[in-house]
Amino acid sequence: MTQSVLIVTGKPVWEIPLRNQLENTYRIISYIDPTGYVEHLADDHAALILVDGDSSDWHFWTTTPKTSPVTRYIPILLIAEAADVRHAALSIGADLALTPHELLEALPQLVADYAQVFDIATAEQLDCECEEALPPLALEAVALFNTGEYHRQHDLFEELWRQTRGPVRDLYQGTLQVGIGYYQITRGNYRGALKMLRRSIRWLAHLPDVCQGIDVQQLREDSSKVRTELERMRPEDIGQFDQTLLKPVRLLEK
Repeated sequence: MTQSVLIVTGKPVWEIPLRNQLENTYRIISYIDPTGYVEHLADDHAALILVDGDSSDWHFWTTTPKTSPVTRYIPILLIAEAADVRHAALSIGADLALTPHELLEALPQLVADYAQVFDIATAEQLDCECEEALPPLALEAVALFNTGEYHRQHDLFEELWRQTRGPVRDLYQGTLQVGIGYYQITRGNYRGALKMLRRSIRWLAHLPDVCQGIDVQQLREDSSKVRTELERMRPEDIGQFDQTLLKPVRLLEK
């Protein structure tokens, strides 16, 4: 079986322990020269990019893949000690931002969750499916989501996800997981909420900014703000969470 390719940018201090843990499972390639970055990502069939957020050029390595239809689907994890860099990275394209300790502590599971090979044919199929209208079942699920009925929206999106075979099914899975994350917040379940919101990232990461009329980019940004606020607070303070951050799914006219 062909190994999935992980890209590490720069020369981070965590690269050696990463290689020690993963080299038998993944092919790991270091990118230092920014020349031809997007082209190399495509040629290498990259499944995941790990950006050294402690380097001065982290912004380039994070934003550039999102500018090309060929590489915009590749999940990006930014690793940085500085909290302000991690927060900034989430707003410009990173799918997850972690400290080096957080990365190495859960490395195999993180990579297994986020690394994915998304070939051009699948990407083209997804683009076509995203141009279609949102199915009636999904419209009903969105309506439930937007009235705070997060548990009920799950059942409808789950049913549609099971019925769907094309890559657009990731839209339904990602949205329902955000909804369940919000549901766990309303129930005071800190760990359950954070787990679901982190899981949702991989499903939404490779979708176009708008898919079947759903403003995916807005959903990513809104759920990221919720996740960031959760990560900032202590689990025992979940009852004080500002639930005005739980925004509805935005539908755009096609």
